[in-house]
Amino acid sequence: MSLTLIYPQPDFPGAQERLDGVLAHALAGREVTVLRRAEKLDGLAGKRLLFALPLGEWGCNGECLRILTRLRREPNLLEGCTAGLIADGASPLYTKSAAAELTLAANLAGCAFLGRPLVEGTGSLANFRIQAKNLGCGLIEAYDAAARELAQRLEGEVRAPLTRPNLLVLHASSHHTSNTMALWNKVRERLGDGVDCREIGLRNGTLSDCSGCPYTMCLHFGERGGCFYGGVMQEEVYPAVRSADALVMLCPNYNDALSANLTAFINRLTALFRQTRFYDKALFAIVVSGYSGGDIVARQLIAALNMNKSFYLPGRFALLETANDPGEALALPGMEGRLDAFAAHIQSTLCTP
Repeated sequence: MSLTLIYPQPDFPGAQERLDGVLAHALAGREVTVLRRAEKLDGLAGKRLLFALPLGEWGCNGECLRILTRLRREPNLLEGCTAGLIADGASPLYTKSAAAELTLAANLAGCAFLGRPLVEGTGSLANFRIQAKNLGCGLIEAYDAAARELAQRLEGEVRAPLTRPNLLVLHASSHHTSNTMALWNKVRERLGDGVDCREIGLRNGTLSDCSGCPYTMCLHFGERGGCFYGGVMQEEVYPAVRSADALVMLCPNYNDALSANLTAFINRLTALFRQTRFYDKALFAIVVSGYSGGDIVARQLIAALNMNKSFYLPGRFALLETANDPGEALALPGMEGRLDAFAAHIQSTLCTP
């Protein structure tokens, strides 16, 4: 299978020099089409895409901004595509935020992303110290190896449809007043009997946040399927995550962030992540903001669960709405059609036709 490399021209001389070498190593022997400008992003439906972002010292790239603009302006531009990313910078900053912003824009334009789709090269490559130690090599060699592994997965990964998928739904909301829950209830009705849904509420102090155990302690308990702090996370959530084919996060926007309990879930998921990866599990979300900022919460989910914890990100993974008063979301113009489309999208992503 051929790859399409979307590699925006850098703004500053030399900003792509290291990335050129990494790409040469990652793509050696592969059939690759290279696109470097936003106006060339036509006819890509169904392709395997590798975004490569030369961000320089300040995290800026004018051509990348033009690509971002086109993705937001044309919501079907990358229909049916699957992608990964390499973000290269000259400082410790901006690589993750730039990648998450591009990922959300491409995702809303119909592009899916592999689990753990991002390879970051920060200025010093200090983020590769552990990988380099494990591989017995230098930092740049670890960077090369990560990029090549990403290209291999992107080229070869195929998702098998399921006959009767299991959906795990996590929330920390009130059933009576939450717009987010109201939207999910309507989506669940539309899913019918072909999908098994399990809801777990994380409210009222039922979940303690991660306390940052030493790596070896976290690994010790994770290998046994648990966590030092036990509780609902170990007894109910971990087994449900293991058996789920997809995760649906119900996320009211609290101060432009996930709620404390949902954040604690993600943090505590690290113990389970020590002994398993979630590449075969899809991530969906319903995000409701009172006034604005739903995209910020969506990017937080992408960074934490797709880029970090390795959940597969289907195209248009999130239903993003704005509603403040109880019941307002269901009364929004066009809501019935959007609910129909989101439920159908979950089914088409997971289920055997």
